[in-house]
Amino acid sequence: MTRPIPLFTLLILLAIPLSLLAGRVWLDPWTTPNATIILAELRLPRALLAVIVGAGLGAAGAAMQGYLRNPLADPGLFGIAPGAALGAVASFWFGYAASAWLLPLFALAGAGVAMALLALIAGRSAGVALFTLAGMMIASLAGALMSLAISLAPNAFAMSEIVSWLMGALTDRGWAEVRLAAPLTLAGVVLLRLAGPGLDALTLGEPAARSLGVNPARQQWLLILGTGLTVGAGVAVAGIVGFVGLIVPHLVRPLTDRRPSSLILPSALAGALLVLIADCVCRVLPLVTELRLGIALSIVGAPFFLWLLLRMRREAWL
Repeated sequence: MTRPIPLFTLLILLAIPLSLLAGRVWLDPWTTPNATIILAELRLPRALLAVIVGAGLGAAGAAMQGYLRNPLADPGLFGIAPGAALGAVASFWFGYAASAWLLPLFALAGAGVAMALLALIAGRSAGVALFTLAGMMIASLAGALMSLAISLAPNAFAMSEIVSWLMGALTDRGWAEVRLAAPLTLAGVVLLRLAGPGLDALTLGEPAARSLGVNPARQQWLLILGTGLTVGAGVAVAGIVGFVGLIVPHLVRPLTDRRPSSLILPSALAGALLVLIADCVCRVLPLVTELRLGIALSIVGAPFFLWLLLRMRREAWL
């Protein structure tokens, strides 16, 4: 069996230099004027942020699919990503996004509110069905409020900024965003990895998991906090970047023993690689304006999602 962690680590180390040089104008470190400043202040933080955001989304997607025992689960299903996006939209609506720190803080606050609502609605029963329905309700409510905010935007500039930010991108991001997202994402991945043994037990069913000593409330809190930190941090610095948490676990699963616990860290690395490569492609495409990262991944993710549905239907017929 292929060892996915060393494999994806090597691929990331090979992709980062490509990301540093790629762009509408390819960078030559020896001849391009101010190449050192461009690399250190623009290209390197953007590459690291792609790795951080992708790692968080990949780990969250693997943990969610393991917890819900549903291969079509995505981090946005819990309502935490829409909650974080709603917080960011609120900062644009009230004019606070002009400050470099207030936009991500509003997004993290929105993720925190969504986490609290999820825990409150799901309650102590910690049932998977109620947990899923609570997340879907929060996601729907956040989406409706975002649409309301866009329709009632105080001016055309605010509406344009909201719509542009919701598309997701790493453009004009710097070291401040890296310093914000890195510790939160790392903490979230650690919490999700701690939830791994419980996710393995849940593959046998909830009653069997309880008999093996899994505490459903603790398991739920690990997932809420881990997903909230990883997804909330990603949305806070990059906007909505979809389909990473859905695609990556499916690509990584054949390289593992298919236990949820063994899928989380490889999915984090594969997610980092996917977002890093996607961001490079967005930069080099010969378009009038740079393609938004969220749009690029949706273009790839939607056909992949359709392929999954068709494969599941074919397997159900067999």
